[in-house]
Amino acid sequence: MRCGVIQQAWTGDRDSMIAASEAAIRDVARQGAVLAVLQELHCGSYFCQQEDSTVFDQAETIPGPGTNFFAALAAELGIVIVGSFFERRAPGLYHNTAVVCERDGSIAGRYRKMHIPDDPGFYEKFYFTPGDLGFEPIDTSVGRLGVLICWDQWYPEAARLMALAGAELLIYPTAIGWDMADDHAELARQREAWITVQRGHAVANGLPLIAVNRVGHEEDPVGGRGIRFWGSSFACGPQGEILYQAATEQPATAVVDIDLGCAEQVRRIWPFLRDRRIDAYEPILKRWLDR
Repeated sequence: MRCGVIQQAWTGDRDSMIAASEAAIRDVARQGAVLAVLQELHCGSYFCQQEDSTVFDQAETIPGPGTNFFAALAAELGIVIVGSFFERRAPGLYHNTAVVCERDGSIAGRYRKMHIPDDPGFYEKFYFTPGDLGFEPIDTSVGRLGVLICWDQWYPEAARLMALAGAELLIYPTAIGWDMADDHAELARQREAWITVQRGHAVANGLPLIAVNRVGHEEDPVGGRGIRFWGSSFACGPQGEILYQAATEQPATAVVDIDLGCAEQVRRIWPFLRDRRIDAYEPILKRWLDR
């Protein structure tokens, strides 16, 4: 399957950001991609650096203007698009939601971000209600997609449940970057940890994986240091082998060939699902094991 990986920097306004996404999707479609993956909250800035109730005005219903635009583009180009939107479900109820637009222009499904961070510069709990759709793959004309979002990528349970439900490809739209107050060694450790944990999910579940991150510096609206998103979007195979990796500093648009059938062969030689001790895992449902 030919997959488009689209890593973008914030352009400064919604209209130009959407136009940049459209141009990139058209580019990968011309190169034969049947799937295009965009980064987390790709229609706008990463607004979670501060808590500001006026930002809720940016949220939109699903279906709504953003999903309608990308669904129409999917139908025009005959391509499946994975997008990420600030969903307005009801007054006072908002989600960070990935939407998969099928190549006939329909919405194949959606995933609401389950793990919501609350850290300096990433005040997402103020904006997003935790997802309530579970870890369910989305069936499309190009395969069964296990779509998760950003902070979900640190949790092996999320990837495992997608795999157990039959996902053929793990996909992570992402917005992650550096606090520039950290030293260079710490910056490098964080980025490498991000890549390593996701490659581990690919290996542990015998599945290929695509992670698409933002890139570039986005200023703090009240004058803080801002966030330098580290890009590094990548695709890997079911043994964690890197198939493509973008740079840390520049936007990137690439087409990657992913062999979905390879997972069958890898799982035959590494039968992790066969050897799971499901009779012994009950304690994992506890927050902590007090002794």
